[in-house]
Amino acid sequence: MIGKVVSDKMEKTVVVLVERLVPHPLYRKSLKKSSKFKVHDEIGAKLNDTVRIEASRPISKDKHFKVVEVIK
Repeated sequence: MIGKVVSDKMEKTVVVLVERLVPHPLYRKSLKKSSKFKVHDEIGAKLNDTVRIEASRPISKDKHFKVVEVIK
């Protein structure tokens, strides 16, 4: 998944906003849905960076993803 870093105030953790387009079930209009994930970050992504994340083993209660690369 590809998303944008919206918070980098924690140590080794960033919050990533992932947006996707989903068709409305009846009218088929594209709707923008978004999800925020707490992501483990060893690379050092900064605020407003575009990053690629992937699922990993549970690192903590909320962190189940890790940063693979910074695209920016």
